[in-house]
Amino acid sequence: MLTQTLGWIAAVAVIAGVAVALGVAPREATQGNVQRIMYLHVPSVWVAYLAFVVTAVASAVYLRNRAAATDRLAHATTEVGVLFLGVNIATGSIWGKPTWGTWWAWDARLTSVSIVFILFLGALLLRRATEDPERAARSAAVLAIFGALNIYLVHQSVNWWRTLHQPPSLLKAGPAAMPGAILAPLLINFLALGLLAAYFVTRRVRVLAAEAEALA
Repeated sequence: MLTQTLGWIAAVAVIAGVAVALGVAPREATQGNVQRIMYLHVPSVWVAYLAFVVTAVASAVYLRNRAAATDRLAHATTEVGVLFLGVNIATGSIWGKPTWGTWWAWDARLTSVSIVFILFLGALLLRRATEDPERAARSAAVLAIFGALNIYLVHQSVNWWRTLHQPPSLLKAGPAAMPGAILAPLLINFLALGLLAAYFVTRRVRVLAAEAEALA
């Protein structure tokens, strides 16, 4: 019942997020309406990072106590994180074509985020490729922790190297601060996608638990 309620709340939040992104947020003066993809592109990566942090914590706990519940949580959040990071990479390419003139550029930000995506995708593939479930869980946990550590590199890549990607602007103050008319829709969509991710994780954990019970 709680999972179903969460799903309905997430659905309403996503609809509200789309409405404010397309109908309330101002039209960007330079890029025009193509800039509105930011309201999906940016929150999706925030949600992916949050999911991967949960994965890393759950993986560390699993490596210590071998509790199946923590492995199921790590498994579910890895899948959801890969999904949302994939959305982020895809929307970034769509946004990059009209603004940069190319679908893809091997600069520091795009390359580093691709590495994180591949690491967590690799963790999922390890689970499929390893016959021993406990060994698969351990291997995936180690790789997920390593992948989560790379998120800091992704965040700092635009500060440490010259890239096509713009530097972070969310926490800037003064004249460079993000206008409230743009920040508010971003936060609404972050909340919406966060609720959607939580719903996906909850449902996936239940499915994994049912599968384990059936196998037992």
